[in-house]
Amino acid sequence: MAASETIFQILLFISVLLPFLNLALGCIDTEREALVQFKAALIDDNGRLSSWGSEELKNDCCNWTAVRCDNLTGHVTEIHLRAPFSIGVGFSSLRGKISPSLLQLQNLNYLDLSRNSFTGIPIPEFIGSLSSLQYLDLSSSDFSGLIPHQLMNLSNLRHLNLGYNYYLNVENLEWVSHLSLLSYLGLSSVNLSKAIDWAQSVNNLPLLEKLDLANCSLPDIKPPSPHFNSSKSLYFVDLSKNRLSSSIFSWLSNFSSSLVDIDLSFNQLEGLIPDVFGNMVSLVYLRLIYNQLEGGLPKSFSNLTRLQTLCLSNNSLTEELHEFLQKLSGVEDSLQDLEVDSNRLTGPLPDFTRFSSLQILYLNFNQLNGTFPEAFGQLRTLTSLWLSGNQIKGSLPDLTVFPSLTDLRVERNQLKGIDKSIGTLSKLQSLDASYNSLEGIISEAHLSNLSSLLFLDFSYNSLLSFNFSSDWVPPFKLRDIRLASCKLGPHFPKWLQNQNQLSYVDISSAGISENVPSWFWDRSMGLAYLNLSHNQISGLLPDQSLNFSCNRCGIDLSSNNFSGPIPPVPPNVTFLNLSENKLLGSVSFLCAINGETFRYLDLSNNLLSGELPDCWAQFKVLDVISLAYNNLSGEVPSSIGSLLQIEALQLRSNNFSGKFPPLEGCTLLKIIDLGGNRLIGEVPSWIGRNLTSLIVLSLRSNEFNGSIPQLICNLSRIQILDLSQNDLSGNIPPCFESFTALIQSNSSAAKIVFSYSGFVGILYYRSLDYIGNTLVQWKGQEMEYANNLGLLKTVDLSRNKLVGNIPKQVGSLAGLASLNLSRNYLSGEIIEEIGQMKRLESLDLSMNRLSGKIPTSLANLNFLGKMDLSNNNLSGKIPSGTQLQSFEVAAYSGNPELCGLPLPKKCPGEETPPEPSFSGHGKDEMIQDDEDGWINLEFYLSMGLGLILGFWGVFGTMILNSKCRFAYFKCLGHINDWICLTTALIMAKLQKKLCS
Repeated sequence: MAASETIFQILLFISVLLPFLNLALGCIDTEREALVQFKAALIDDNGRLSSWGSEELKNDCCNWTAVRCDNLTGHVTEIHLRAPFSIGVGFSSLRGKISPSLLQLQNLNYLDLSRNSFTGIPIPEFIGSLSSLQYLDLSSSDFSGLIPHQLMNLSNLRHLNLGYNYYLNVENLEWVSHLSLLSYLGLSSVNLSKAIDWAQSVNNLPLLEKLDLANCSLPDIKPPSPHFNSSKSLYFVDLSKNRLSSSIFSWLSNFSSSLVDIDLSFNQLEGLIPDVFGNMVSLVYLRLIYNQLEGGLPKSFSNLTRLQTLCLSNNSLTEELHEFLQKLSGVEDSLQDLEVDSNRLTGPLPDFTRFSSLQILYLNFNQLNGTFPEAFGQLRTLTSLWLSGNQIKGSLPDLTVFPSLTDLRVERNQLKGIDKSIGTLSKLQSLDASYNSLEGIISEAHLSNLSSLLFLDFSYNSLLSFNFSSDWVPPFKLRDIRLASCKLGPHFPKWLQNQNQLSYVDISSAGISENVPSWFWDRSMGLAYLNLSHNQISGLLPDQSLNFSCNRCGIDLSSNNFSGPIPPVPPNVTFLNLSENKLLGSVSFLCAINGETFRYLDLSNNLLSGELPDCWAQFKVLDVISLAYNNLSGEVPSSIGSLLQIEALQLRSNNFSGKFPPLEGCTLLKIIDLGGNRLIGEVPSWIGRNLTSLIVLSLRSNEFNGSIPQLICNLSRIQILDLSQNDLSGNIPPCFESFTALIQSNSSAAKIVFSYSGFVGILYYRSLDYIGNTLVQWKGQEMEYANNLGLLKTVDLSRNKLVGNIPKQVGSLAGLASLNLSRNYLSGEIIEEIGQMKRLESLDLSMNRLSGKIPTSLANLNFLGKMDLSNNNLSGKIPSGTQLQSFEVAAYSGNPELCGLPLPKKCPGEETPPEPSFSGHGKDEMIQDDEDGWINLEFYLSMGLGLILGFWGVFGTMILNSKCRFAYFKCLGHINDWICLTTALIMAKLQKKLCS
C-alpha cells in the first residue's frame, strides 16, 4: 500500500514538473525543422517571422511568434499567422507558398493563415492530411481555384473559414457533409454557383451553429429531403447577397427553434413576408434589406418577444405606419433597431416612444405625410432618427424628449420651422435638415448647447437666414458644414473663425459679397472640400498648395469675382472649378498637380491667356476639361491625347491654332467642343472610327478644310453635329442613315450629365455632376444650351463650300429637330424624303443653288416653326397648306420663279374666287332669330356653367400636364396662322373685286 502511494506521488510530481522541463528542453527537432522550411517558402516583408530560425538562440520553436506547443509533449499544436492591421500601414501580409513541411506537425489542431496574400495559388491539397486539425482559417488570403475535396478528411474539424477568397470555387459541397463535427462554416464570397447541393450538405451537419454563405452566387434552393440530420443548435445564418428566392423560407423553418440571427439581405425574395418568422421565438436579429418584399408585416411578428433588430429597408412594403408598428406590440420592450427606410409606408408619423428600448429608427424615403405628433413620450434611448425623403410638414417638435439623440436627419421634407429645443441636444453629432422649406432665422439659441455637433446641413433652404452676434463663439467644433443657398451674407460668417477642425465646407449661393478673410484661408489646412461658388466674393486667391493637406481635395470657387492670376493649388486636388471669375494669366500651375486623383477641371469664362502646358499625360483619370471662353492660344498639346478617361473636352471660344488635337485614343469622349478657334487642316476620319461614344461634336467657327469624312457616319450616338462656319468642301456623305440617335424620335434626358463620385479626403464620398454644354445655332440665333442639351438633335453644316445634291439619306433623320445646310453651293432639288423628318422644327437651306419645285411633303412637317429657303433657284408653286403659307415672305425671297402665297406673285391659272352672294331677306331672318323666345335666363346660366367647366377642363389639364400644354399652344399657333392667312386672302380678293 505504501509503495503504491509512493509511486502515485512520484507520478504527480513528474506531471507537475514536466511542463517546466519541456520549456527547458525546447520543441521537437523535426517539428522545428518543419517550421523553418515552412518559413523558407514564405516572403515576409514585415519581419513577422524574425523569431523563427535554426540559430542556437532560436532553438525553442515553442517560444516563436505565433507558435503554440503542448505543455506536456512539446508538439506544435497551433499556428496563429493572421495578418495584423495597423492604420497607415495596412495589413502586414505574408506572401509566397505554403510548404508541405506542415505535414510533419501531426499534432497541429489550429491553423490560421487568414488575411495574407497568397496571390492566386490554390489551397494545397495536403492540408486535407492534417488529420488533427480542429480549427482552419484561410480567409481573405487571395487563394484561387477549386477548393480541394481532400478537406473532407479533416474529421475533427470544428471551425472552417475559407471566406473572402474571391477566386475560389467548387463543383459541389458534398465534401462538407463529411465534416460531422463542424460548428462553424464560412465560405462567404466563394463562388458556389455550381453547388446545387448546398442545402442538403448543410443539412448533414448536426452540430452546426454558424453558417456564413454570403455573396456566394448560391443557386436557388431545391426542396430538401424529408429525412435529414439537421442541426438543432444552428443560431446564425448569413445568406445575404445571393440569388435566393422566397423558397428559402421553408428551408429555414427546419431550424425555427434555434435561430437567433438571420440575414437574407440582397436577394430576390418576393411577395409577402411569411409567417414562418413568427414561429422563430428565439429570433433576435432579422435582416431582409434590398429585396422585393411587398405588403405589410405579418401579425405573427408579435410573437417575437426577443427581437432587437429588424431591418426591412429597400423593399416595396405598403402599409400604414401605425398598423405596421401595431404588429410589433410584442417587442415594445426589446426592439432596439428598426430600419424600414426606402419602402412605401404611408400615413402620418405616430408616437413611437412606446418602444422603450429603441435606439435606431430609420423611416426615411417612404411616403409619410402630415405633421409631427403634438407631443412625444420620453424616449431616452433613441440615438438615431432618420425621417428624410417624406412629405412631413410643419415644424420640428420639442426634441428634449430625446436627450440621447446623436443623429437627426429630416432632409427632403416640407418642414418650415425648427423648434429652439433642438439646441438642448448636447449629444447631437449630426443634424441634416437640407432640402426643406425652412424659413425664418437660425439664432444662437438653436445651436447654443450642441457641444458635440460635428455635421451641420441646412443647405437649400433659400428662405432661411443665419443671424449671430459678431462675437459669438459656437460651442462645437464642426468637421462638416453645408449651408448652400441659405442667407449668410453679405458678410463672410465670422463665427467660422474658431472652427479649426473643418474638413468639408459648402457655403455656396449664400449671398456673400465680402472678401474671404485671411483667417479663413489659414484655417483651410485640413480641408478636403471647399465650395464658395455662386457668391459675389472678390479679391485675389492666395497660394493654396500648402493649406490643403488632404490626399484628395475638391475646390469650387466658381461664379464669383475673384481676380488676378491663379496661384498654386493643392497637388492632390481631385475637383477644381474656378469658372466664371475674372482670373487671368497662364495655366502653367496645372503641371504641379498630382495626376493620380485629378478628375475634373473647369476654368471656363475667365481671362486666361498663353499656351497650354504639355503635361497632360500625368492626369491618368481626368474626366472633364472645360477651358471655354478664355484667351488661350497656340496649338493644343499632343499630350492631351494621353487622357484615356476623358469624357468631355470643351475648348470653345479661345484662340487655339494648329490641327485637330490627336484624340484618337480618347475613346470615352462624349463631348468635343472646339468651336470658335483658329484650327486648320482636315477633319480626321478616325473620329468616326475611334470616338463612337460621341454625343456632341462641335467644330464650328474654325478654319477646317477638305471634305467631311465618310467615317463620321459611324457616330451612331451623335445628337449634335456642328461643322458650320469652316472651309469644308466636297459632297455631304450619303450615309446619314447611320446616325441612329438622330433617326430615333425619342429623346434622352434633358441634361447630358457626367457624374463623378469619389472620396475627398479620407471620410467624405463626394458626388459631382458636370452638365455638358455647347453653343448651338437654333432657329437663327446662337444660344448656349446646357440644361436642355440632351433634348436637342441638330445637324449644322452651314457656311462652308459643300457641293452636290442633298443626299436622300438625310430624310431618314426622323428625330432631327434642326437642319441647317445654308450658305453652301448645294445644287439639285430639295429631296422629297424631307417630309419624313416629322420632328423637324427648324430648316435652313438658304443661299445655295437648289432648283426645282418645293416638295409637297414639306407641308406635312407639323412642328416646323422656322424655315428659310431664300436665295436659291426654286421654281413653281409653293405647296398649299397652312404650314408653308404661315412663313414670312423672306423665307422664299430670292427665288424669282417661285409663286403662290405667301409671295405676292400669283401662279399661272390662279382664278379669283366669285363674290359671295347675299339674299334679300337675310336681314329679316337675323332679326327673326334674335327674337326667338328660347334665349332666356336658363340659357345664359347654362352657357356660363358650360364656359366655366370647359375652360378649366382644358386649361386645368394644361397646367398639370406640360406635354398637353405644349401641344395645345402649338396647335393654337397653327390655327392662328391659318386664320390670319385666310383672312388676308379673303380681304385681298374682296379689295381686288371692289376696286375693279
